[in-house]
Amino acid sequence: MIAASADAGSNSVHLFVAVVSSHLLEPIFDESAFLGLGAAVDERGRLGKLKRAELASTMARFAEIARNLGAESITFVGTEPLRRADDAKDARREVERATGVSLDILSHEEEGYLTMIGVTHGRTPRADLAVVDVGGGSSEFVVAGPDRPAEATGVRVGSGRLTSAIVTNDPPSADEVAALRQAARERLDGAPETAIRRLVAVGGTATNLLKVVPAAALDRVLTRRRLAVAMEILASEPAAFAAIHHAVNPIRARVLPAGVAILEAILDRYGLDRLRVLDTGIREGAVLAAARAGSEWRTSLPSLTRGWRR
Repeated sequence: MIAASADAGSNSVHLFVAVVSSHLLEPIFDESAFLGLGAAVDERGRLGKLKRAELASTMARFAEIARNLGAESITFVGTEPLRRADDAKDARREVERATGVSLDILSHEEEGYLTMIGVTHGRTPRADLAVVDVGGGSSEFVVAGPDRPAEATGVRVGSGRLTSAIVTNDPPSADEVAALRQAARERLDGAPETAIRRLVAVGGTATNLLKVVPAAALDRVLTRRRLAVAMEILASEPAAFAAIHHAVNPIRARVLPAGVAILEAILDRYGLDRLRVLDTGIREGAVLAAARAGSEWRTSLPSLTRGWRR
């Protein structure tokens, strides 16, 4: 079957469409739009009428694309900004009216479960695995293993939120870089306390950093040294230049230094020297979960993270 999913996050809203066959995904469409929902909620505690209209319009366009591509299943999910927005119910109602698709606002735990399903493609992990997604408003952690039920935790530290709180210069000054690193370490106190040997990073922060450090793009690994190099580069380039130089969205370029600081702090917390970067995550997980469990996918998430047979 052909299935689609879109997630509304703090920085961007992203559509993914794929052909699904059990554990296999054949992507046929992938597009993101930067709406800055998290910044709007940080500023006033709500999305507001104009930002809600922008979200509904974007989701309507995404729904039309998915249907034109033959999607039999369309899943829309909202994450950190919609968890916090006072007008989240209004946003849900307006999106559903514009698209005919329900918008499910996920808990931190549900977001982590979908991310793990996206990484494993619905297969049982062969060894204990930790996955982190550094978003704009929060970072989601999920740990699972062959004999270990998935445990998901959300920490309210993200690249957009940290940038808004600390950075005023473009590029960030040396003092601001130091403050980003210090704040990231302090705000990760809520991260899972567990022994981790394998760490995988997904999402826009990690994947865009591969573009900043070309050596990392070859093996899709971010080491402490490579993260330090990325910070040196980003702290020497205005966001507009970095966007062109590294082929990243200008809004993303502005918040990437904070993303580097958070990933550095995560490695420090778990005593690791490196992490692997994967392209899959919450959108792939949503497509797989909906294709597997239909309308009951949300209540089925704990069991789906343990994997399934063909």
